[in-house]
Amino acid sequence: MVRVGGCSRCWMKWRRNSVGLVVLVLAPALALGGCGGGGEPEPAMLVPLPAGAQSGATKPARHGADAGRLTVQVTRPVRLRATPGGRVVGGIVPQTEFDSATIVPVMRQRGSWLGVISSALPNGRIGWISANAALVPYRIRWSVVALLGRREVVVRRAGRVVMRFPVAIGSASTPTPTGRFAVTDKLLTEDPASPYGCCILALSAHQPLTPQGWGGGDRVAIHATNLPETIGTAASLGCLRGPADEIRRAVRAVPLGTVVTIRA
Repeated sequence: MVRVGGCSRCWMKWRRNSVGLVVLVLAPALALGGCGGGGEPEPAMLVPLPAGAQSGATKPARHGADAGRLTVQVTRPVRLRATPGGRVVGGIVPQTEFDSATIVPVMRQRGSWLGVISSALPNGRIGWISANAALVPYRIRWSVVALLGRREVVVRRAGRVVMRFPVAIGSASTPTPTGRFAVTDKLLTEDPASPYGCCILALSAHQPLTPQGWGGGDRVAIHATNLPETIGTAASLGCLRGPADEIRRAVRAVPLGTVVTIRA
């Protein structure tokens, strides 16, 4: 699981990536436990990847049967409501905890309200935001499905399978949650020995069954691992661990805001 709560031991610096884009490097003292591997790791270098810097980035909104799912980027703080125009249950800010752009998929539309998936809400719930808020619309033709029974992740673009790879899933006591979630961050660890391996697709999913005494947060991710022998087994605290080469490809290609469906 990815710890995304308030980090009291974080430090930041600016750097330029290989294509000259200035990005923020965030190095929190992550408590990873059994999600990425055993033991307490050293702080990992997490580099947020810009939403439009890789192939497979989100595309401007357009119409037509093959346009893909409507997805919006939040450019100023907005309130999440339980129903269209209803009580406030949370909020979304323009940047995630890892300084990625906040891009959320639209699951429903009702008048001038959009029902979106957000990590600010419990699993299985959508929050409603005003379509009149400062939003940048996109269309995403990508989707990800995790099949827990087969211990496999399938990535599609415009309905066509472009990637398929095995994963470790949550253990019997800390199973991987099922439902529909979204990719919130695409991160590089810059540390091959990290329990996350090379890279991470952080999800909006939460692990409701964190072990007693666990202080590492409850967010779930698809990531590489320094324990490749666990791939194909039920070994994690809820995350999906895959082969480094495949996770690296997914991080490069799958856009922020892509819907990830996890099935039993």
